[in-house]
Amino acid sequence: MARIFVTGSTTGLGLMAARTLLSAGHEVIFHARNAFRADTLKQNLSDVADIVTGDISTVSGALDVADQVNALGAPDAVIHNAGLGADTGLTLTSDGIPDLFGVNVLAPYILTASIQGPKRLVYLSSDMHFVTPDLDDMLWRRRNWSGYSAYSESKFLVTALAFAVARLRPDTRSNAVDPGWVPTRMGGRSAPDDLEQGTKTQAALAAGAPRQLEKLSGEFLYHMGVRQPQCGTRETDIQTRLLEQCQALSGIRL
Repeated sequence: MARIFVTGSTTGLGLMAARTLLSAGHEVIFHARNAFRADTLKQNLSDVADIVTGDISTVSGALDVADQVNALGAPDAVIHNAGLGADTGLTLTSDGIPDLFGVNVLAPYILTASIQGPKRLVYLSSDMHFVTPDLDDMLWRRRNWSGYSAYSESKFLVTALAFAVARLRPDTRSNAVDPGWVPTRMGGRSAPDDLEQGTKTQAALAAGAPRQLEKLSGEFLYHMGVRQPQCGTRETDIQTRLLEQCQALSGIRL
């Protein structure tokens, strides 16, 4: 059985994926943004063994969460599930960056660079990642804010991050997953996709099964099948610019 860390696992898809993994006999490290959410999770889910707490929208918060995970022992896999949605307004973190970029892009980068040991990495993307991002203004410092566009660009960038990790760490299985438009708090009640299918792929990749998925790396998946991502996510120069931006913001080299 595997030891799996799931970010943003007190609600929505993260909680569902974590519960799926628990029911299959895996050991899950949960993540809550704050102590209130951690306490609520413990009250509602009796089989929670390990939970780390912290706001990963900031560099220091993400590093603290990574330290907590490392103190528990190296996980076999990480699901980078935590994310902010397209309805997010422009709010700057204490680091001076949009919190949407901080949670959706920079945090996965920092956790990937800082958490020791995992050989399977899963990054939550979206079918909204089919955009051409403004690589000269990833932090929306000169453009008028659009939550929809910023969210779409963040999902392009985290998909590119998944592929960069697959390229730079050939001994690690790193993939991006589109969970679909599912009826969570972020997706809304009218979302048409199947909620159970929305968690199945990332849970399977993190667990290292089934056989048709266990050796995949550098792929974009939807409902247990491989799909073609936006082609720019595979371009090495785009990946490099993203890694350089994240390193400059965090002071951490992947």
